[in-house]
Amino acid sequence: MKKIGFLSFGHWMEQGSLVKTASDAYLQSIDLAVEAEKIGIDGAWYRVHHFAPQIGSPFPLLSAIGAKTSKIEIGTGLIDMRYENPYYMAENAGLTDVITQGRVELGVGRGSPEQVLDGWQYFGYDYSEEEIKEIARQRTLEFLDLIEGKPFAEPNPMPMFPQAPGKLRIEPYSEGLRQRIWWGAGSTETAIWAAQQGMNLQSSTLVNNETNEPFHIQQAKQLRAYKEAWKKAGHNFEPRTLVTRSIQPITTDLDLQLFGQEDDSQYDQVGFLAYHRNPTIFGRTFAGEPDKLVKELAEDEAIKEADTVLITIPNTLGVDYNMHLLETIIKDVAPGLGWR
Repeated sequence: MKKIGFLSFGHWMEQGSLVKTASDAYLQSIDLAVEAEKIGIDGAWYRVHHFAPQIGSPFPLLSAIGAKTSKIEIGTGLIDMRYENPYYMAENAGLTDVITQGRVELGVGRGSPEQVLDGWQYFGYDYSEEEIKEIARQRTLEFLDLIEGKPFAEPNPMPMFPQAPGKLRIEPYSEGLRQRIWWGAGSTETAIWAAQQGMNLQSSTLVNNETNEPFHIQQAKQLRAYKEAWKKAGHNFEPRTLVTRSIQPITTDLDLQLFGQEDDSQYDQVGFLAYHRNPTIFGRTFAGEPDKLVKELAEDEAIKEADTVLITIPNTLGVDYNMHLLETIIKDVAPGLGWR
């Protein structure tokens, strides 16, 4: 059994898309989560990008989804900590988890190349790209401490409202949220660091090309290194691991028209991301009839290691098409793999 979720970037564009505005993107994101819950999808996850026609402010969206659903996990994959104030984020995260009744699965990390140069500087953080790498980790650790709920702030001796004696904490505090924070790792080193800090592990459709082996083999090794580091750290709860995959079942003429042509995306690709000294390997897209997908996905070593699989969706094709895609995976692919 595996948890199955979807990951949406929340794109919108005026031309060639059924999602033409920000309003379309956010409202359809809510609608898709509501419908996905009905067919047994376990998680609705959203990527966060700033300065782009994509989802950029996740907490209002997660709260809105939580208010309209009752079971589905609601997550991010991931929030870029280069842009975040840990204190303000802790308030938002705590409130969102209260509204969703403990269903937030918050993915955080250093993020990817953005649409603008040094975008965090416009958010008030005057650091270079090299400096911000370590600062993003420091902010993450500070955020983790804050959502633990330990009092730390000196009280005002003449407060506006009555309060108990002693130091204060960030409010609202949501019990259990600390165990539902995920780190998005791109390398074995960062996967091990995430385990040491007691965070769950997200691994996307790209990782550092560390051994020149196929993508899924390298990713599986990262997951195994993470699990071993977790055991050594001795945390008091069981970790979770997820991987993201591009999976496009082909069962209709429209599926065939959209995704039936073989191209380079159906093979692993190696390239360089901006500011990255080391090459990155990008995982393939799985496209084909359900029987073919079952056979190919069964050979994926990283999927075997993970307890959760996120399906990247083409959100610009609209809610109806993406429900067709997800329902096909639930009914015609997942059972053959033992995910259901």
